[in-house]
Amino acid sequence: MADIRPFPARSLLFVPGDSPRKLEKALGCGADLLLLDLEDSVAEAAKPEARRMVAEALAKPDRGVPLWVRINPLDTPHALADLTAVVPSRPDGIMLPKAVRTDAERLHHYLTALEASAGIEAESIRTIVIATETPDSLFRLGDYPGTPRLDALTWGAEDIATALGASGNRDAEGQYLFPYQLARTLCLAGAVSAGVAPIETIYPEFRDLDRLERVANETRAAGFRGMMAIHPAQVPVINRAFSPSEEELAYARRVVALFDANPGAGTLGLDGEMVDVPHLKRARALLAMAHD
Repeated sequence: MADIRPFPARSLLFVPGDSPRKLEKALGCGADLLLLDLEDSVAEAAKPEARRMVAEALAKPDRGVPLWVRINPLDTPHALADLTAVVPSRPDGIMLPKAVRTDAERLHHYLTALEASAGIEAESIRTIVIATETPDSLFRLGDYPGTPRLDALTWGAEDIATALGASGNRDAEGQYLFPYQLARTLCLAGAVSAGVAPIETIYPEFRDLDRLERVANETRAAGFRGMMAIHPAQVPVINRAFSPSEEELAYARRVVALFDANPGAGTLGLDGEMVDVPHLKRARALLAMAHD
């Protein structure tokens, strides 16, 4: 199991950048990280005012929760305006949509110049890339190892469906169709290959919390380390799903203790079952996750 750089968020809640009311509500909902959005949730005409509002929110003292900003794609005229507006107010990070690795590197260079101009410590502003929103990006999920500033990769099912000309991305039972299952899997593999956190995409049916719980538990079991949300009601469900249970932690401690007591062993017995080095690695990763 690859080492993944610690990422301090199970739940990442989107907040429209032009809604101070929604931001105020989001600050008290228990989300580990807020994503102040300047992209899809903000109408074209409202983007300049949204930039001002986001910069103002970032400048307030005692944020209480990490505040990141989703900017517009780099190939739009909005991206540099977004960055020049918000970087002086020291966001904790930037989310980059519709991107490949070369875009993430270009963002790094922009941030380096803007940090220097604002007197901000170099590379203190981190990045997340939404890495599956264009057809080209699906072929390039293995490109991210060594990307500067990168803390996480996530994926998006809606934009890639639109880009592929799809009429929908789920079947009659609500499961993702094959192309979008593939995008999710490639995101997971690409993130782990790069040593950064894989983050699950949003679940859009924000009133269906039972289904959200199943999705969050399944994606955590598959290896994702957190999940994005679009409504405060989703946050407690996501936080529970991505927090190891006491039973899981107790078992992981027993696995680690067993191998510590038998140095050099490759295979051991525990509760009538065989455990080996992959079990040990998973146990250590689980214990580390509890402290992220």
